[in-house]
Amino acid sequence: MTRPATPITLYRFSLSGHAHRAQLMLSLLGLPYQIVEVDLRRGEHQTPEFLARNLFGQVPVVEDGDFTLADSNAILVYLAQRYDTDRRWLPTDLRVQAEVQRWLGVAAGPLHRGPAIARWSCISGQGEASAAQAIGKQLFERVEQHLQTRAWLVDNAPTIADVAMYSYTAHAPEGNIPLETYPRLRAWLARIEALPGFVAMPATTLSTSGS
Repeated sequence: MTRPATPITLYRFSLSGHAHRAQLMLSLLGLPYQIVEVDLRRGEHQTPEFLARNLFGQVPVVEDGDFTLADSNAILVYLAQRYDTDRRWLPTDLRVQAEVQRWLGVAAGPLHRGPAIARWSCISGQGEASAAQAIGKQLFERVEQHLQTRAWLVDNAPTIADVAMYSYTAHAPEGNIPLETYPRLRAWLARIEALPGFVAMPATTLSTSGS
């Protein structure tokens, strides 16, 4: 395992599942890092200083020496390829890599459109969550089926695919998507939480005032 010359800086918002997956990967790899909190509620992601790091004004962003990278899935790929010399988290086998990329697409697609949007709608009191909740339930039914004969999403060990899918899945109940009917999914979450270096994402309470 190689290590950075100086701690990696992670720009994050603590309630962002996208930012949490980047922090989780840093911690699972045992890499030194420091956190800079970006308060999205105050609009700090739209300041000229932050936009110079990510022109799309989104967290997370990492700075590794003179290299700056945005997008949570891109960060997972970079960290795994740069610092996991054993290639445990992103194996060199092309078929395994293709399957990992498939799940990164799921994380950027249905997981975001479903559980992530439902959660944000519920905790902010903004928007209608029902369509996102339906997407999330359908997604979890399919993941539950996928986990019928396996412990991890890809291959026989955890990969960055599991990291990408974890945060918004674990916090789906905050978007009123319960997990009780998905025992294999909950067992998979528990396996991730048992990994050395696991760090939890803060829980949030649902909005009751609509503001």
